[in-house]
Amino acid sequence: MTSAAPASAGLTTPSAPMPASYRRYALGLLVAIYTVNFLDRQIVTILIPDIKAELKLSDSEVGAMAGLWFAILYTTLGIPIARLADRGDRPLIMTVSLAVWSGFTLLAGLAQNFLMLAVSRAGVGVGEAGCTPTAHSLLSEYFPKESRARALAIYSMGISIGSLLGMALGGIIAANWGWRVAFFVAGAPGLILAVMSAISLVEPRRVSKDAAAQARAAARANQIPLGTVLRVLFTKPTFWCFAFGGAFAASVSYSHSFFLAGYFTYTQGQGLADAAAFYGIGGKNPGIAYLGLGLGFSAGIGGVIGSWIGGWWCDKIGAKDLRQFATLPLLFPFIGLPVFWYVAQMQDMVLAMILMIIPNIGVAIWYGPVYGGVPGLVPPAMRATAAAILLFVINMIGLGGGPMLFGIASDAFANWHLAQTGTDLTVTACKSVAQDSPLFMTCATNQIEGLRNTIYWSTSVHIFSFIAFACSILFIRKDMES
Repeated sequence: MTSAAPASAGLTTPSAPMPASYRRYALGLLVAIYTVNFLDRQIVTILIPDIKAELKLSDSEVGAMAGLWFAILYTTLGIPIARLADRGDRPLIMTVSLAVWSGFTLLAGLAQNFLMLAVSRAGVGVGEAGCTPTAHSLLSEYFPKESRARALAIYSMGISIGSLLGMALGGIIAANWGWRVAFFVAGAPGLILAVMSAISLVEPRRVSKDAAAQARAAARANQIPLGTVLRVLFTKPTFWCFAFGGAFAASVSYSHSFFLAGYFTYTQGQGLADAAAFYGIGGKNPGIAYLGLGLGFSAGIGGVIGSWIGGWWCDKIGAKDLRQFATLPLLFPFIGLPVFWYVAQMQDMVLAMILMIIPNIGVAIWYGPVYGGVPGLVPPAMRATAAAILLFVINMIGLGGGPMLFGIASDAFANWHLAQTGTDLTVTACKSVAQDSPLFMTCATNQIEGLRNTIYWSTSVHIFSFIAFACSILFIRKDMES
């Protein structure tokens, strides 16, 4: 096999064994860091209705700001940072990345227009690019093969917990103190965790203090070229099946996370107010506060359940038959889709947020199989780079393309509905319509219809994720190395 020689070279840097107690601590800290990662990334989702109203953004601009600008820097920088992680000081990379994205989250609260907000979100992408490839590389060395998928699935729970906290805290803070304060609050915890990361995360490559410099020099000299990693990955169809399966699934979940809060705000104002009253939620805007809590808890609970089930399934069932890695991500999204379609037209927002747990299980159930499976497809010295390439595909398509195309489709549907009114109104023209104008309601009603159409039609993308995950069944037994 063409990768054998460089792979062995890349393994000349030995890794010190990690005690079980430290593995548990490190996993907990990395979960906390990933939680903050997604808190800072996802808090914008519940703030979009307020940001959109104040800065007068279209759905296309929302998709570009929240998805594309972030994804371009997040994905393109992920690969060179992962290359650095394959040979450098991974705790230091994690610490610097954490401080950078937390700082840019704070700056988002100062944005005065679309460009400033987009630049701040892109800056968050710059910092977060160093998080997951580095964490995947560390955890793949901290944990043995037999518990790796579960460890990476637990790490992926940070997505769900961070989404929960981002939407819940964001909704409460925005409802009472405004969306800018929400960004300030979200950015602060990362700076504390950056200090903890710098102090306590251990680099497994450091056999001893005296050998650290020699080990780093050997790693730099023997680092596997990016072209070699890509050549190895191109001989692994399973990698691309997993990458595209995750990408298409993520494109739906990211799009819905950015636009569902606005959809429910525009269509179910009374239902949200009634749900807030049911739970005794007060404040200046109790409906928004409840929506943040409801969406956050459904995403958090469903995501944690999905992540755990996916990791457990791979470690227990997938260990006996590698083809089982694809079973849950292949089937479960289609179990959750009818529930999601039903929720999208419900008026009872109490029951709606409870039922949303079911499709959110499907959102996260592929994390364990994909993130836990990919490290086993390549030699250890390639794992951080392979993780970065995986994230490049998933996030460029899922995060960069998904919300942007969703926003474009929403505006296109809205323009189609507006054309039926016999006016010259378009989404762009509606930005200039005053709230006291008789045309304002025409604009609002037809833009909501465009958003409704897109929410339903976007779920058809799951067909592509089904095909991709089904494809992996044909190759995974041949492709898996360790």
